[in-house]
Amino acid sequence: MLSIEVPVHWRADGVSLVLDCAGPLLPRVLHWGADLGACSEAELAGLALAAIPQQVSNNIDEVVPVSVLPEQSVGWLGTPGLTGHRDGAAFSTAFTLEQLALEGDRHRLDATARDAAAGLSLRLELEMTASGLLRQRVTLTNDDPGSTFTLDGVLLTLPVPTEAAELLDFTGRHLRERTPQRMPFTVGTRLRDNRRGRTGADASIVLAAGTAGFGFATGEVWGVHVAWSGNHRTLAERTSTGVSLLGGGELLLAGEVRLAPGEKYQSPWLYGSYGHGLDELSGRFHRYLRGRPQHPRSPRPVIINTWEAVYFNHDLAKLTALADVAAAAGVERFVLDDGWFRHRRDDHAGLGDWYVDETVWPKGLHPLVDHVRERGMQFGLWVEPEMVNPDSDLARAHPEWIMATGGRLPPESRHQQVLDLGHDEAYAYLLERLDALLSEYAIGYLKWDHNRDLIDAGHSPRGEAGVHVQTLRLYRLLDELRARHPGVEIESCSSGGSRVDLGVLERTDRVWSSDCNDALERQLIQRWTGTLLPPEMIGAHVGPTVSHTTGRVHTLDYRAGTALFGHFGIEWDITEASPADRDRLAAWIRLYKDIRGLLHSGTVVRADHPDPALWVHGVVATDRSAAIYALTTVATGVWSPPGRVRLPGLDPDATYRIEPLAPADEAQGATQYPLPWWAGGAELSGRMLAVTGVQAPVLFPERLVLIRVTRQ
Repeated sequence: MLSIEVPVHWRADGVSLVLDCAGPLLPRVLHWGADLGACSEAELAGLALAAIPQQVSNNIDEVVPVSVLPEQSVGWLGTPGLTGHRDGAAFSTAFTLEQLALEGDRHRLDATARDAAAGLSLRLELEMTASGLLRQRVTLTNDDPGSTFTLDGVLLTLPVPTEAAELLDFTGRHLRERTPQRMPFTVGTRLRDNRRGRTGADASIVLAAGTAGFGFATGEVWGVHVAWSGNHRTLAERTSTGVSLLGGGELLLAGEVRLAPGEKYQSPWLYGSYGHGLDELSGRFHRYLRGRPQHPRSPRPVIINTWEAVYFNHDLAKLTALADVAAAAGVERFVLDDGWFRHRRDDHAGLGDWYVDETVWPKGLHPLVDHVRERGMQFGLWVEPEMVNPDSDLARAHPEWIMATGGRLPPESRHQQVLDLGHDEAYAYLLERLDALLSEYAIGYLKWDHNRDLIDAGHSPRGEAGVHVQTLRLYRLLDELRARHPGVEIESCSSGGSRVDLGVLERTDRVWSSDCNDALERQLIQRWTGTLLPPEMIGAHVGPTVSHTTGRVHTLDYRAGTALFGHFGIEWDITEASPADRDRLAAWIRLYKDIRGLLHSGTVVRADHPDPALWVHGVVATDRSAAIYALTTVATGVWSPPGRVRLPGLDPDATYRIEPLAPADEAQGATQYPLPWWAGGAELSGRMLAVTGVQAPVLFPERLVLIRVTRQ
């Protein structure tokens, strides 16, 4: 099929997408947003007609069609969708549709187009998932038999209406990832470039545009995400003619992709989500991820990670004692962190030497693995395959495997350099070593770390830019290991939360959202990581009483209650905890096991509460039969008592019993008087809970309580 004259209308889960597929141009989006209902062909044709703008002075004499890959050749003077050249020529494309295939039942479009003058062809894939999520990508082919095409970038876009008056994206740093920032959506270009060689702690994992003042449950909001783990860019652009776009794609370094005759480049998927409020936008991502065949189906096991318990001081007696205490508390997975391999007594040496250190582990890891498994726990192991210390046997034997350019080494970060996966020998070495470890030991889980940005990331001997190939080789390495060891789960860790994207999560099972286990910081980090990911994919651990990254002191209930709304774990030397703290931790673990089925399948809700010191969030069962909410103070409240809080997401016509949930049922605050409904609970309708709410208990700063809601 070459062209479709009547616009195509897809509907899924409250979202409509209307596409103008009339040739010869690439498809154009006429509407992306709220469901339009069933539309006749006449109505769709009318929508297309009604969308055509008037001509204005000093513009070109034709209407400028803006496709999902905008082209200057039709008169578009915003950011072009494809940039590149053929030794200076073919810098501007004019693609003509050659073939169009629609799978209406699956809401999938597959279009091919060609620019004969430029010697290029492309394949556009666009689809809508059952959750109403959009995604699209392009595959570009150099058809010219006689010359190379230098590709500078591919930027796919989705339009948003002029009502989208405000932008939200994220910034951050190590130990404080995913900090939201808002700004007006004005005329011009809001461009976020990431050149870190990984997703980045400061990455805008979702770039959102919405009606003024949009919140978690209010306003219309549109958002995009680039599913790529290397350099990338996101863009919000509004022109003086009123065209408004959100877009994104891979950021290519100079000369990084040069397509020889017949060679192809495939862009990352660009995802788009629409919702009435941020929670609905996020829910589409969550349902899509949960619907994939590779999504973890087994209950997410309670983890203990050894890092903040022993750091590099590996000792079998200490670690087996930690395993004993962990098993008694109900832990189900024991993860041995950094320090187990040759020469690794601190972070100055050893990366790359992926052999068990014989001086620390004369019998290998078998005694610890056996001890852990005998106590009913799964064994996990930390690795950082893409990195190398200059002080390592590997770097001394193969200095040419280090990413570098210009005859110089990049500046070190954490005393390490980057191993060039573009070298076939380096890639083969890592595959062999990791495969050998997974084959020798009963390892059920890998914590896959990546602790530095890529600077001067060249591929020797010529020193050409290598981030693109490095990212593809990482994906290939993960895919190969998963194929050889399908039962092994993998965590994406990168200085904590610096590799959080749907590209790496096609191959991994969760992310480590931050190296900061401070519960106050984690409230913010996990709250906004949840814009993209459901709770079960967000690693969340109970740290020690005094946080080693901030020095703050928090109660055990605040630490555990924060970790509860993720994939729950522990990162604390619990052998030194008091008996009372061990008992309290065991109670939290029992609660997590009791409600993780709800937490890891239900709908995440975050309330728009007027007091910035009191945060309200929770998870509602998909059938709305039950819910768990947390009331969390992150500062001193604006007023006291705090007033009523609304609990969203329930069935408005059902009656619910609401009551505090142990062990977080003790409301500690600056009052001697009890909250009347707290001791015996109350019964209200879902509509009452969402509209009038309930009085919140008085809480000290940095405290939380839990509320269980059950349909009667």
